[in-house]
Amino acid sequence: MANPPTSLRRGTATNRRENVGQRTGRGAVVAVKQLFVAETGAFYTILGVTLFLVVFGVVMVLSSSSVEQYAATHDFFGAFTRQGLYAIIGVPLMLIASRLPVRFWRKWAMRIVLVGLFVQALVVLTPLGYSIQGNRNWIRLGSFTAQPSEILKLALVLGIGAIIYAKRDKLHDWREVFVPIGLASLASIGLVLVGGDQGTAMIMMILVFGALFVGGARLRHLGVGVLALAVIVPFVTASSSSRGDRIGAWLSGCTNASQYQDLCWQPTHGMWALSSGGIFGVGLGNSKAKWSWLPEADNDYIFAIIGEELGLIGAIVVLALFVVLAIGFIKVIRTSRDPFVRTVTGGVLAWIIGQAFVNIAVVLGLLPVLGVPLPLISAGGSALIMTLVAIGVVLSFAREAPAAAETRLSGDLRGTAADRSARAAAQRAATAPTQRSAAGAAQRAADRAAQRSAGSRR
Repeated sequence: MANPPTSLRRGTATNRRENVGQRTGRGAVVAVKQLFVAETGAFYTILGVTLFLVVFGVVMVLSSSSVEQYAATHDFFGAFTRQGLYAIIGVPLMLIASRLPVRFWRKWAMRIVLVGLFVQALVVLTPLGYSIQGNRNWIRLGSFTAQPSEILKLALVLGIGAIIYAKRDKLHDWREVFVPIGLASLASIGLVLVGGDQGTAMIMMILVFGALFVGGARLRHLGVGVLALAVIVPFVTASSSSRGDRIGAWLSGCTNASQYQDLCWQPTHGMWALSSGGIFGVGLGNSKAKWSWLPEADNDYIFAIIGEELGLIGAIVVLALFVVLAIGFIKVIRTSRDPFVRTVTGGVLAWIIGQAFVNIAVVLGLLPVLGVPLPLISAGGSALIMTLVAIGVVLSFAREAPAAAETRLSGDLRGTAADRSARAAAQRAATAPTQRSAAGAAQRAADRAAQRSAGSRR
């Protein structure tokens, strides 16, 4: 076979290079789109509310702590500076976590659980741990202090998600699910209870049940767990005399005058702060309770200062923001079919929203004093940073959800186009014999007419 002309070969090579260039260009566009894959409405909802609550929390920490900070150190801005530094560390960590793929969290989940258990064990089993107000829940390395139980919260929710994912086809068998999850949960919560922090242990229990419920565990199995907790919790509560005294004072409504200076001082002054705020509040920075009348005004009872300075309207806005944050989490759960994503998001939802409402319930007198901070708002570095990292994990799920949905949609569209092509081909194949028959009949009729015309001329 003769070689094609040189001009034809050049044209073919040119066309080939142009096609490769077009494919490369399209690939580059796709790569850029994947890098900045569309963060859905849920992503921006969660991110926006989180950032607002962090900034609002830093402002409220400044307002609620300035007086006592000046009395202790002659520096109004001590707690504010620390909280701002924690926010500066936590927000970038949240954004970094939001860029990591789901497979990263699934792969490293159980390793993170082991790290969390190890660090928490250092608190309660070694001299590195130290106590604050009777709770041995902090670790100190020189001037550095941290609360490892906050790390353990995130580790536990990731571990539960990994187990649910691995056992997703065996959720009907309680031994396959509850034995590994029960061991991880008991080890985590048990180490926290050994340190005496029942408030954090309660939040971790809420986290576990929330993750299991969203992850698809059977309700009858969860019911057995609730009954077991109903039997165990009273014994755990009775094991500490101070904890029992606080609960007794709460049950009596702080009507005993002898308890006013001790057990009832904080809840009573917290209620007074809320009531003095009225509808519109006394104004930002104008709280009277923060003048050493309310212990932990910048931490566990910061919601009382919010109610006093910003009034009922400010308190309702804070509640509404946590509700919007919960809606963002729920959207992530609804748009995902991955058991790991659903379980971890459900656990983080139960952790953050549950802790927020427990804190607010304590300030309102609906629960006894538990020492639980208000997420994203209360002073505290470990709690703020790990809460932001947990939200970053959920943001990574929300970021990947639209890409998966787009892939499914593209596949559906390709399938639809292929179906249409197949139907058109089948229709053409079916009509081809009919068309050929009609053409043959027309040709035969034309031949007969031509023959008759020729005969008439003869």
